Amino acid sequence: MELQEIKNRFGIIGNSPLLNRAIDTAVQVAPTDISVLITGESGSGKEVFSQIIHQLSARKHGPFIAVNCGAIPEGTIDSELFGHEKGSFTGAHEARKGYFEVVNGGTIFLDEVAELPLGTQARLLRVLETGEYLRVGSSKVQKTNVRVVAATNVNVYDAVQKGKFREDLYYRLNTVPLKIPSLRERKEDIYLLFRKFMSDFSGKYRSPIVQLNEDAQAILSNYKWPGNIRQLKNLAEQIAVLEREPLLDAHTLLKYLPYEQSTSELPVRMQNGEPDFSERDILYKVLFDMKKDLLDLKKVVAELLKGTESRADFLENNPTLVNKLYQELHSGDGAIQIPVAGPNNFAGSPYQIDRQHPVEEIEETLSLEDRELDLIRKALKKHKGKRKYAARELGISERTLYRKIKEYNLS
Repeated sequence: MELQEIKNRFGIIGNSPLLNRAIDTAVQVAPTDISVLITGESGSGKEVFSQIIHQLSARKHGPFIAVNCGAIPEGTIDSELFGHEKGSFTGAHEARKGYFEVVNGGTIFLDEVAELPLGTQARLLRVLETGEYLRVGSSKVQKTNVRVVAATNVNVYDAVQKGKFREDLYYRLNTVPLKIPSLRERKEDIYLLFRKFMSDFSGKYRSPIVQLNEDAQAILSNYKWPGNIRQLKNLAEQIAVLEREPLLDAHTLLKYLPYEQSTSELPVRMQNGEPDFSERDILYKVLFDMKKDLLDLKKVVAELLKGTESRADFLENNPTLVNKLYQELHSGDGAIQIPVAGPNNFAGSPYQIDRQHPVEEIEETLSLEDRELDLIRKALKKHKGKRKYAARELGISERTLYRKIKEYNLS
């Protein structure tokens, strides 16, 4: 079966090489009867690939069932999967077949398999290896002939290392790994998907088909899409319901995208009732602040280069800063200097930019430690040595700030 034919049959849109590779793997493994572990972020379309594997296999005429393991309470998961006998637990008024019995001869898709309790994982391993299982409350061995396709959005190998997932089950399920690319890994497909969703929802809600201008398309393609295809579909539905203009610009599109976290909203872990920030968090903040400073400097230069008379005072009072700004904007063999005297040829300022005879090269430190130390000093000075408020200003815990003060020997 041709690749495009498979895409049309299962409603897959896109031409990303990573997507095509995943489809090709699914097609190759489908005729076999081995277990498959599908990995990928939430909302990336893992269940569609389980359908491909089932429909292109010898079991295609048998039953297929998708089970969300994370949505079933731990106390009832064994009963759901393997069934139970009458009176085996409170509320078991009659015997009940489990999914492995109902789907005998077909395929069972275990979504979020990493959420299974360790005891259930042991029973699942037995089914995979021998095809045998026990109903809850029974000692009679049952047999089943079921193909298992599992999926998860977590790193299963890390879960194995942490003791949250059985290693033997991991290798038994992972006979053929199938990685589904996230939406940000297939940028060339994002606008195609958006247009498909818009077409569907415009028909559903009888609204105009909204298209995006070039700037809006660029934003759409470069957004991180943490919710993947599910999030993009939700966005298209919102636009189909709320927008009436046929062409959407970047400014309007941004209203529908969640704001990304600012530097003061770094991920926070709680320990003993108070935030606990790692050293990585403060380094992130340093890097964000460095980027913000650079953008601010470029903005100032842009204003200065307009050449209005009102900029002269700024040049006179900030020669060092202006020199740094010009070094950033004009890369050359030597630094660009502002001598203390010279012809009046720069926006009315008594200074001139002399690129031929640089007086002094000013080099800004790129050391993270120096930047971190500078930020801590400024915060302590601003809040008159009060660590509580300085830590809040820096976006770190007071405990972390105290450790940094000792590390840098700050008084």
